[in-house]
Amino acid sequence: MVLGASGLNAEQLQILDTMSREHGIGIIVAPNFALGAVVLKKLAEQAAAFFDYVDVVEAHHEMKIDAPSGFSLAIARGMRDERGSDFDRNETTVHHLPETRGGDVGGVGIHSLRLPGRSAHHEVIFGAAGQTLSIRHDTLGRDCYMPGVLRCVREVVNRPGLTVGLETVLGL
Repeated sequence: MVLGASGLNAEQLQILDTMSREHGIGIIVAPNFALGAVVLKKLAEQAAAFFDYVDVVEAHHEMKIDAPSGFSLAIARGMRDERGSDFDRNETTVHHLPETRGGDVGGVGIHSLRLPGRSAHHEVIFGAAGQTLSIRHDTLGRDCYMPGVLRCVREVVNRPGLTVGLETVLGL
């Protein structure tokens, strides 16, 4: 089974793993099938060790029901885990509008946009004294997901149990 889902919690993943082993099948759960998005996540995790401040800005179409996206949460958690500690996040003293700074996951600010004309866009912005580093991926059409889906479909028959993430399939 190949499943594209980003909102599964640890308990649900454990259930899938148990079921896959009981029935002798492979299951791949991928939060994102876009190869470029998975590379963005890996690069952001590598850069996390060198910066104390980071925000994620993500934009999706107006019909997306969750905010932030599960993939944005995966990026933030992956950076925090790779770093081994929370990022610094300054606390604004005056808030003219509540929640303007976005959500916070391990010190990573996440800002979600939901607008017509968008598909899926993720940008990770690191900040340090006198510099920023931006890593961005834009999904311009749904056809970009097919190479990742096909790799998972071909690979799932060779992987017993549960595999989480296209990056695992790609060996990143």
